[in-house]
Amino acid sequence: MQFLTGDLSGSRRPIRPPWAVDESRFVDLCTRCGDCIPACPYHIIREGRGKFPEMDFSLCGCDFCRDCVAVCKAGALVFDERSDPPPWTLKAAILDNCLSLNGIVCRSCGEACEERAIEFRLEPKGVARPLLDQSLCTGCGECLAVCPIKSVRISPDDSRDQAA
Repeated sequence: MQFLTGDLSGSRRPIRPPWAVDESRFVDLCTRCGDCIPACPYHIIREGRGKFPEMDFSLCGCDFCRDCVAVCKAGALVFDERSDPPPWTLKAAILDNCLSLNGIVCRSCGEACEERAIEFRLEPKGVARPLLDQSLCTGCGECLAVCPIKSVRISPDDSRDQAA
């Protein structure tokens, strides 16, 4: 399976639905019932490796509606209203093959970002460089969904892990 997905080492971690407990607990708690998959109104939760749910931002981003959390009876997805935790530590990153970075007019990601985490700054020779404000990014995946060449990566924010 890792060979087919291009993950020969098996080290690429799937993106779990929002408010998932840490990965080792998630794998222990999740019963793979699949209830969270049809609960997602945007159909971006899919059955992944081992029948565990994972996010697929190819269609659209997550609006954090918590419908997946509401149907999770196993406790693998948990939202505590008292502490109002963030849904995850995911953040976007713009890759070097970005059309705008290579002199081609495109601002799809910035237009799709409701948080206004991506803006464009004009540089000499008419290049509009995308600037990503990590403090505003929710990791929702909308920028990845609209990017025509998938020049966005959504992954855990390593700086939060190092600060802990």
